[in-house]
Amino acid sequence: MICWPGSVATKHSGTRAHVSVKARILHNARIYTGDAHRPFVETMAIVDGRVAGLDRAAHAWQQIPNAVVENMQGACVIPGITDAHAHLMWYARSLRELDLRDLTREATMDAIASRAGALPEGVWITGRGWDQNIWRDTSFPTAAELDHAAPRHPVALIAKNAHALVANSAAMAVAGVTAQTPDPVHGKIARDERGQPMGIFFEEASGLISRARPEEDFNTLVDLLDEAQWHLLSLGITGVHDVDGSPAFAAEQELRRQGRQRVRIVKYIRLEALDAALDVGLRSGYGDDMLHFGGLKLFADGALGARTAALFAPYEEEPDNVGLLTLEPERLYEIARMAATGGLAMAIHAIGDRANHIVLDALETVRGLNPALRHRIEHVQMITEEDQRRLARNGVVASMQPTHAIHDMPMSERYWGARSRLAYAWRSIQEAGAVLAFGSDAPIEIFDPFLGLYAAVTRRSEVDGAPGPAGWYPEQRLTLAQALGAYTAGAAYAAGLEDRLGRLLPGYNADLIVLDRDIFALPPEALLETRVNRAMVGGTWQVPDEA
Repeated sequence: MICWPGSVATKHSGTRAHVSVKARILHNARIYTGDAHRPFVETMAIVDGRVAGLDRAAHAWQQIPNAVVENMQGACVIPGITDAHAHLMWYARSLRELDLRDLTREATMDAIASRAGALPEGVWITGRGWDQNIWRDTSFPTAAELDHAAPRHPVALIAKNAHALVANSAAMAVAGVTAQTPDPVHGKIARDERGQPMGIFFEEASGLISRARPEEDFNTLVDLLDEAQWHLLSLGITGVHDVDGSPAFAAEQELRRQGRQRVRIVKYIRLEALDAALDVGLRSGYGDDMLHFGGLKLFADGALGARTAALFAPYEEEPDNVGLLTLEPERLYEIARMAATGGLAMAIHAIGDRANHIVLDALETVRGLNPALRHRIEHVQMITEEDQRRLARNGVVASMQPTHAIHDMPMSERYWGARSRLAYAWRSIQEAGAVLAFGSDAPIEIFDPFLGLYAAVTRRSEVDGAPGPAGWYPEQRLTLAQALGAYTAGAAYAAGLEDRLGRLLPGYNADLIVLDRDIFALPPEALLETRVNRAMVGGTWQVPDEA
């Protein structure tokens, strides 16, 4: 309950006692509330970190002693954006690694050689973002190529899709990978005709190399997270759903303990932590609005870029390849039953149509064990029309990333062919009745919610406008309000926080961003140039040297 300005109703007497409150009034603004019945207001009062009133109700709060009144000069204000799927620790680490995104094969090798020249012999070179699909020669890179660029440093580079890793001979030696090393379950080591590892590791096989890398010390991880969150705020991201594994959760807790956390985090743990979570009774919803426990993250298949997403029918150019399941259906159901019984919501990676079908089978089976849990499928990149309807019937959130669509168009057309009409089907999924929650999958894609909004409303490349004015399968385009809702209210719903996050309405947390233009009055292309002037979390402006 929000009481009259300057007072609060006592619980027992019904009288009003004067209390000290912290009030801030933003006026002369174009404030988008996220409420379809009252989408825009000009004035908003914020009291003790929450929205207290809009327009006429907001003006009354100016009576409060020491109330701060800010003239927004007509600026466009929207709810703070939540990235509903990101790898926060992975991203934080990437700030210190080679960024190979959009580089040619030759430029990738040059970048490795340059880094090798700047590091002492034997120091690991790590990076991410290479994509052989955009190279003239679309074959995967090899250890031999990396050896030429960096013969005296272990090198491990993760593909843009994160489902493949290339390592050089030095890295394989440190990891103990030889011709006798077997393929791990749900993974594959690429080999030449003599059976020798070629340096490419798919799915679970990547762990053979990544586990051999030296880890940063804990305090460094905390500092990296701190550095990352300021970048997120500069982009308008006030919250993130983090699907990284250990040690991210511990570092996030330490960031909070030190009073340095500025961005809200909903944390999902990985399968290796399931038994421990169940043993101590950790349940979805534990924590508070700043650091909130979401549940369990699982992987059901691979990815389109690595051609390991699990399909019903083979890839167009590979008649023997239907992708990989990273959890067999029986094992997936067993894990789902344990998680649901223990009060853990699940966020399950599924990209191919077969993987999505199998995940829905499992979630449908366990739904009755704990109907209140908000289960989600991550990516939902290709899904049959019937399974789109099953998403809605079973209350499963579709956690999707719009930029994947505009960057994966050529790959989808090449490897999925006509089935691409079922890919990235945002509007069909929403019209079937399922809730959309949008994110970036950073650092696989970049943290840029306005690029994501552009992708969702146009389905066109930001580089050259391909495939044309109508967009790629234009029937799946969303309106700006729908797309923004998936980044705000939809993300809040996915975490069970929709009663206090994702909208600018009385009683909601005052998380908002101030834009340099009115995105509602301009063509979609303006989204690509939109910048964030200020960000507020919980009623406090977030500025690196003043927050």
